Amino acid sequence: MRTSTGKTEDDPIDSVDEPAPAAPAPRSAGVAVLTRLIVVFVVLAVAGGGVWLVTRASTPEASPTTTEIPALQVKAADVRPGSVVPAGGAVAGGADPQTPPQQQAQSRSATGPATLSQWAGQVAAASGVPARALTAYGNAELAMRANQPNCKISWATLAGIGRIESNHGQYAGAVLGADGRPSKPIIGVPLDGSSGVQAIGDTDGGRYDGDAGVDRAVGPMQFIPGTWRKWASDGNGDGLGDPQQIDDAALAAARYLCAGGRDMQSPSGWWAGILSYNNSTEYAQKVFGLADGYAKAAQSVRKQG
Repeated sequence: MRTSTGKTEDDPIDSVDEPAPAAPAPRSAGVAVLTRLIVVFVVLAVAGGGVWLVTRASTPEASPTTTEIPALQVKAADVRPGSVVPAGGAVAGGADPQTPPQQQAQSRSATGPATLSQWAGQVAAASGVPARALTAYGNAELAMRANQPNCKISWATLAGIGRIESNHGQYAGAVLGADGRPSKPIIGVPLDGSSGVQAIGDTDGGRYDGDAGVDRAVGPMQFIPGTWRKWASDGNGDGLGDPQQIDDAALAAARYLCAGGRDMQSPSGWWAGILSYNNSTEYAQKVFGLADGYAKAAQSVRKQG
């Protein structure tokens, strides 16, 4: 340790013939100064560590975009784009159109479950899609039947997208609650232009994705914040539009797919809609295969009803 005199503790002690009455004081002063510096350093180190922990804790946990899990777990259907549409499923148990959508929409169909929730429960058992997610997809279809009937969007198509985007709000161990929200927010990887990732600068100041640097896709249907602002919807009737809430997200996705007067029951309209959601033929083929399977599962339930 170097003292304030410039010597080290290994330097020879000054000769006793040389008066040095002030030597003890400078050494004490140097020790005191050094002690203060150590204390300050420790305080700053602890404070810096605290800031790092807070920043890390507040950083959104990366979730998948459409090019990652769970999309990779889905097999693409062997179908030529624009040639055909998925099978038509029973329309939410045959429920009548509702305005606004109701989670317990009453059905007056001759066959099939009496309510949307009952239909969702039965189709869930046949399809493997969580009943709460099916209720949201069915809600969105009913709302569009009432407000944009020419679009003819199917809950099965929305379910196909929901499966690829977030496994119906269950990505990374999340559980979809009765309120339609995942147990933890679903937030995608930073869209920073890195390998395989599109570059999208921040559009929401981190409001939806917790990232003020670049955008991230959010919620069960993986909306980019800027896109969500345009298509934000209230699917559960609480007066709010929340991309993490599956009723809201499913209705927003339906409206997005129906944009421009698109007919989602025509081959050209269906494929154009899905490709507008993600401009990838493989992605659209995956949605096709899922939607077709979900619709056929619902058809079997309807026949049994």
